[in-house]
Amino acid sequence: MIGSEVKRTQVFVQDVFRPDTDNNPREGHIPLWQSMKKWPRVIAYNVVLSSAILLHGYDLVIVGTVSAMPAFQHRFGEQLGDRYIIPSIWLSLWNAAGPIGMMIGSIFGGHFQDRGGRRLSLATGSFLSAIAVAICYVADVPDAIDSRRGLFLAGKLFQGICVGILLCVVQTYMSEVLPVLLRGPIIAFLPIFTLLGQLIGSIVVYTSLKHKGATSYRICFASQWPFSAVPFLLAVMLPESPTWLVRRGRVDKAVNAQRRLDGPDVNSEAIIDELRTSILVEEEERKSQTYADCFKGIHLRRTGIVAFASALPQLFGLPLLANASYFLQIAGMGSTNSLIFLILGIGLGLIGNVVSLWVLNRFGRRFLSLATLGTAMGLWLAMGIAGCFTGPITIWYSAVTMMVITMVCGMGIWPASHVVAAETSSLQLRAKTQGIGWFISGVATGVFSIILPYIYNADKGNLRAKTGFVMAGLAAVGIIGTWWSVPEMKGRSPMEIDRMFALKLPTRAFKHWNGDVV
Repeated sequence: MIGSEVKRTQVFVQDVFRPDTDNNPREGHIPLWQSMKKWPRVIAYNVVLSSAILLHGYDLVIVGTVSAMPAFQHRFGEQLGDRYIIPSIWLSLWNAAGPIGMMIGSIFGGHFQDRGGRRLSLATGSFLSAIAVAICYVADVPDAIDSRRGLFLAGKLFQGICVGILLCVVQTYMSEVLPVLLRGPIIAFLPIFTLLGQLIGSIVVYTSLKHKGATSYRICFASQWPFSAVPFLLAVMLPESPTWLVRRGRVDKAVNAQRRLDGPDVNSEAIIDELRTSILVEEEERKSQTYADCFKGIHLRRTGIVAFASALPQLFGLPLLANASYFLQIAGMGSTNSLIFLILGIGLGLIGNVVSLWVLNRFGRRFLSLATLGTAMGLWLAMGIAGCFTGPITIWYSAVTMMVITMVCGMGIWPASHVVAAETSSLQLRAKTQGIGWFISGVATGVFSIILPYIYNADKGNLRAKTGFVMAGLAAVGIIGTWWSVPEMKGRSPMEIDRMFALKLPTRAFKHWNGDVV
């Protein structure tokens, strides 16, 4: 066991700043294409694992999109003038149910995966998700309108718990097994599959419009079952996280799992040895691994950054963008056109996410976050100004603006926020810190999901396109918080990141730190 700060520094110098060799080059110095060639298996495993996020994307869009279906509005809504709408209180509750459930699921997932492992947690979330889908599917059976609404609310809450478990496990697993240079590009697949899930959900809803009555929206609910099964199949296929196995004292199994992840030219035993050193250094100061430890000492700053990064998607407007179809209908657009614009926006967001695979490593997390948040703020502000005028031009301008914002943020702040949250926490507290991060994400999503309908819905604030002023203000908060708290950690190993936080480097000093003790 390492017993002093001097020894810890020696270990750090030996393991992190040892000279580069052909057999053991520093990961951060290998070109991206060489890293992809060297670790094809870990890339394949993690890209496949990202598909578990499809359920999250589908769940994000399903309430807003299904709420825009005439048959659903007739069965679950109430008449206002010559059309049916969903009352603001119920729309808010349904929008908030998923995030509230996600808060519960992420905290449970952060604890459970430390005890049962990443694979068991993945399978558990998958099994429970299938039950949640069944609840939503039969929500329209009761005769009383409030019973129907309440049962749908219960299904969305339970589904949110399952999604929280899955998100926590996926991000923890990826952050533990990915080499340094691959963290940004591969973790960027989280928003890619989120948008892909939204795209599939939107297309299913659009094609279901041709059906009459309850069949139209029941098809949408039933289509969630295949997504619920995907994580269960992944749990059977994936190797267990070597980090979790090492922390449980199962070193031989950790080596075997690492070999399944590595290519034939990679020294898996050396990777496990360095992993053991990192964990021993962390456990020297604190052997317990509770949620309270995330808020003590240097971990407090790291947990704060993870929490803020997890809330950034909500600050750039993701809850409103996910409900773009219903929002555009409130602004005056027809149901068919609103769904088409939602699908186009998601497609542009996917293009932005694909571009982010390159730009995250080219420009870094901090610069990309600030640049795209600033662009989004300007676009939201312009939409708010357009909302001060009436007419079809305002409606179409709002639709185009929301599509562009989805693409811009999909290229920068959205994937960057996931990468920052994944690489900031320590190895020892990673699962629980990710649980806290997704908990905060659920809180932020829940708050905005409750408040936003009261701002733009026809029976309450009725701001319509002027909601852009509100979103511009939130983006400004994101810019200030990112500039003040989020450091640049591109290309840094876990031990380098540990060292920089231990030295209490200022936020803007992370990028240029060269290993000197300050």
